[in-house]
Amino acid sequence: MCLRATILLLFVLMPASLWAQGAIRQGAAAELYRMHCAVCHGSDLRGGAAGSLLIDQWESIRQTDEALAEYIRVGNPERGMPAFGNAMNDREIRALVVFINEMRSDAQPNVEQIPLQDGLELESRDYRFLVEPVADGLEIPWALAFDSAGRGLVTERPGRLRWLVDGELSEPIAGIPEVLHWGQGGLMDVAFHPDHDENGWIYLVFTEGIGDNRGMTSVVRGRIDELQWQDEELIYRAEETHFTSTRAHFGSRIVFRDGYLWFAIGDRGRPDSSQGTLSPNGNIHRLHDDGRIPEDNPFANSDEGLPTIWSWGHRNPQGLAFHPTTGELWSAEHGPRGGDEVNLIVKGANYGWPVVTHGINYNGTPITEHISKPGMVDPVRQWTPSISVCAIAFYTGEDFPGWQNDMFVGGLRSEELWRLRTEDGAVTEEEVVLKGLGRIRDVTMGQDGYLYLVLNNPDSIVRLLPAAE
Repeated sequence: MCLRATILLLFVLMPASLWAQGAIRQGAAAELYRMHCAVCHGSDLRGGAAGSLLIDQWESIRQTDEALAEYIRVGNPERGMPAFGNAMNDREIRALVVFINEMRSDAQPNVEQIPLQDGLELESRDYRFLVEPVADGLEIPWALAFDSAGRGLVTERPGRLRWLVDGELSEPIAGIPEVLHWGQGGLMDVAFHPDHDENGWIYLVFTEGIGDNRGMTSVVRGRIDELQWQDEELIYRAEETHFTSTRAHFGSRIVFRDGYLWFAIGDRGRPDSSQGTLSPNGNIHRLHDDGRIPEDNPFANSDEGLPTIWSWGHRNPQGLAFHPTTGELWSAEHGPRGGDEVNLIVKGANYGWPVVTHGINYNGTPITEHISKPGMVDPVRQWTPSISVCAIAFYTGEDFPGWQNDMFVGGLRSEELWRLRTEDGAVTEEEVVLKGLGRIRDVTMGQDGYLYLVLNNPDSIVRLLPAAE
């Protein structure tokens, strides 16, 4: 059977469970390795006639994904490495690179799960800190936001909104919009208007359903009075033709600046729609805070795109945040199997999905041979293998001065909290601050100056405090 037929057969027979984020050792990419590499490097990549691909000395060859792809393509006769450029096309070589990276990551020592408990003390590169439990007993908590008085609102994806005050959760707030809890959809982000003290507005991003489980991301605002949602106003709702039965990639976060709001919608499981600016899918959108269309949006006065679009070519952004000093808008975006991204968002820019990506399909088949292309913005940081990147927040507290204005990035699959320092649109320093507490769904700053994490499995909320010297 020829290689192309083998890949097609694997795609057809692949169980849906193996399409999940981070599935490794299986699929078309694994078959490419077995056909072309295993005879020399071993079935488990630990070496045979040629060296192991898992040991550190391999770093001298694969310093970047691009370098590894080129090494596979052109070979190295002095090392006895044949060229595979005629046996595999660029897409297949990209898939093989992702597979090797996944296997290398999988070979690293596992980090044990850290049980949440009072007095849990951890250490990062620069600080010792306490992980303090704040709340539990939630069901798939998704987002946490604080008002100026320090009261929190937390969303639960099945469709509940609760106050969090002094570590106590209220009963669910009545009267919020009905949500379609469907796959990855449900009640997602919550945000207070910057002038909430004067106007009382609270914003919700959720999956709205119509008909037979057709859903789409919508935005409303309202006020809360004694656990009752009221005064609801529609901020954004897509045309009904864009409501689909696909269960994935709804986005979404919402942020405010200078009287405007930005929010994200994923590609809704239809990758090509991210390159079509007449679809709301795969875009970051910008509106006035009352839902009006800003006149200076890229397509506000054009028939070539939807007037709400600010940037496009995104896959599934689930993190949005403004840098506290530069005012730059940053996003975090789920890749497929590999290719998670942090992006610096620029008005009217195309971020490439699915024409360019560092990832591959969940079943191991290649998506594209391109990781960069003229006219499309490259990610500032990408993760392959995927960490299932989610929310982001910038630290503005005082207890950890060395973290001031650094970006904190949550990982779902990896259960990691990353710290990134950015300067002039580039990452200049990074570290994993913690790992193993649970899937980090949201990261946000509290009014008390502490960093809060919303966790799934266990479904809880914690905050990071300085440890006693």
